[in-house]
Amino acid sequence: MLVAGATSAFAVLHKEVTVDVDGEQVEVSAFGRTVADVLADAGIEAGERDLVAPALDDSVPDGGEIVVRHGREITVEVDGAQRTVWTTGLTVGEAIGDVGVRDDGARVSASRSASLVRGDVLRVSTLKTLHLVVDGQVIDGLTSAPTVREALKEIGLVLQEGDQVSVPLGATAVDGLVVLVTRAQQGSGTVVEAMPFTEREVEDPRLAEGTRRVTTPGRAGQRQITYATALVGGAEVDRTVLAQVVLAQPVDQVVSIGTMVVPDLPEVTPGSAQAIGRELAAARGWGDDEFACLLQLWNRESGWRVDAENRSSGAYGIPQALPGSKMATVGDDWRTNPATQITWGLNYIGGRYGTPCGAWGSFLVKNWY
Repeated sequence: MLVAGATSAFAVLHKEVTVDVDGEQVEVSAFGRTVADVLADAGIEAGERDLVAPALDDSVPDGGEIVVRHGREITVEVDGAQRTVWTTGLTVGEAIGDVGVRDDGARVSASRSASLVRGDVLRVSTLKTLHLVVDGQVIDGLTSAPTVREALKEIGLVLQEGDQVSVPLGATAVDGLVVLVTRAQQGSGTVVEAMPFTEREVEDPRLAEGTRRVTTPGRAGQRQITYATALVGGAEVDRTVLAQVVLAQPVDQVVSIGTMVVPDLPEVTPGSAQAIGRELAAARGWGDDEFACLLQLWNRESGWRVDAENRSSGAYGIPQALPGSKMATVGDDWRTNPATQITWGLNYIGGRYGTPCGAWGSFLVKNWY
């Protein structure tokens, strides 16, 4: 009887699991009830700054998967401000997520897909608005350039010889910076000045009503004006424009305005959505360990609310599809049907991360998935 009991306990504790350690998969044969037990028996260390999914005190079934990302300290400079952070990211793109940079318009000093190199300083320049005061007008330009010199060029402002700028051209470009440009005295009868761009709004049925997003940053143009002056006692008293030549056309700033009206929703509680999620995940062969990761992932993203909406980005629904209309590939009822949303979300997770635990591990690194 004792022998039979010991054999049964041995079988329960013995696990064959896959452990993803910093992007490399290892097949592990170990003993233990929890994730911590299995990792310890396999000799895989996991400290307080490391990421482990499922959590260390969660149970792990035979054939399950564990994700381990070891933390490392890196130096990041965001818009000129340098700080040291810990990250469990494997790539540059994952690492910048740890400092809250999610903007696709941000510039990074290395490719987002590149592996992190210990000792390197990661430089990030986020999307920002500069207010240029030039030629009697104000141009509000959107740019992700790291310096004032590059920002002026990106916005389309061409400096002439002798022009003076209120801030050093090599200074860091920061959001809301006001740059005053004082033009140098130009040749008699001819001036070159900036042409402001206009903002054009375009309705976008893929974005929820009330969402506003800049899809094409504006760019200032440039024109040359030839004029005749009238002088009295050597002082200019009148100026008549003789000709204008456009040297560079301005580019409109295009802003997408969401028009998608979300219909009244049927009564769908987070609990009922989770029950559907467990059933659909199980149909794919994902057991309770994987559903535990999915539960945490969508708790953080949407609270499992079918009408969860991010007004600033346009993300929508339980899986926070961006834009929400992507889920129409599963069903036309994507705005209101939890099964449609969950099916799309599981398709996305399976195609990009392999499993919910893979997606949850990535989320913990980047704060998005």
